Amino acid sequence: MKRVLLAAALVAVFLSATFAVWYFYQLPQTDVSPVRTLQLGGQTIHISVAASESVRQQGLSGRTGLAADEGMLFVFPEDGKYAFWMKDMRFSIDILWLSADGRVVYMALNVSPDTYPQVFRPDVPARYVLELPAGYAKAHAVRIGDIVRL
Repeated sequence: MKRVLLAAALVAVFLSATFAVWYFYQLPQTDVSPVRTLQLGGQTIHISVAASESVRQQGLSGRTGLAADEGMLFVFPEDGKYAFWMKDMRFSIDILWLSADGRVVYMALNVSPDTYPQVFRPDVPARYVLELPAGYAKAHAVRIGDIVRL
């Protein structure tokens, strides 16, 4: 009897583990990291990190907004003059371009969805782009040259 119960328990564990693995692979797979934090303008910002081409293309499009302490950090493989637009955006944002060492090198502030299809591009190369709620940079006195700390 003990062997039968043990065998039944092992089968139940195996089936549960198999279901868990199957369920995990049914979930949408993205390259957006779990929420992390960074420091800018004396404030902590909770960010999602967009590191793949497909996630960078999606960005914040389709979302309804950001909390006051929330943003998205776009990570690029090399420095460049990366352009952004407001396609499918539903709210205004501040866009900050950052050098490889985290220094703010260019900003486009209070960019509205109705600017689409206008493209916003820095005049200097950057490695990262940080999107924040509109007005964040002004409210926290963020300037060119400020450092973003991860």
